[in-house]
Amino acid sequence: MEKVKLPNKVDPARCALNRLQYEGEYAASLMPRLAESTQGIHGDINVSLNFGTDAQGLRIMLGKTRMTVSLQCQRCNEPFDTTIESEFTYTPLRANADAPDVPEDYETVEVDEAGEIDLVELVEDELILSLPQIPVHENEHCSEGKFDQSFGTIPTAEERPNPFAVLEGLKRK
Repeated sequence: MEKVKLPNKVDPARCALNRLQYEGEYAASLMPRLAESTQGIHGDINVSLNFGTDAQGLRIMLGKTRMTVSLQCQRCNEPFDTTIESEFTYTPLRANADAPDVPEDYETVEVDEAGEIDLVELVEDELILSLPQIPVHENEHCSEGKFDQSFGTIPTAEERPNPFAVLEGLKRK
């Protein structure tokens, strides 16, 4: 499948009925909140979306995203490049509609008054949530990683008798 520019908004109900599949890229400039959360975004964000209907009859959107960003290592304060990936499953719901029984694996997304969802915002949210809470290099690539080593063995605790063993003996009598 050829990578194309993805739409910014889609009607998930129509896409699910037609079982549409999108594979393409979003420009990094469309995601300012993601850029603020990182030291920089390298290249475009790759996105793959599949719309359909599950066994319960719920309309679903399955997606995968992938991008390369620079983060600041929290051990040595040096920037490093890493790949961020995310997989997600959404089911669209109207704002005032009664929520059906949604499986645990699904997230719900609210459609606007036109019945559409903002894909750019949704993908940006997923990628922000996929960023590591504490970004660090691998030990072998970090200048401070060599200090995270431990030496020796931890001694085992001595077995001490249970102080309530006497009470257990009295209870049996």
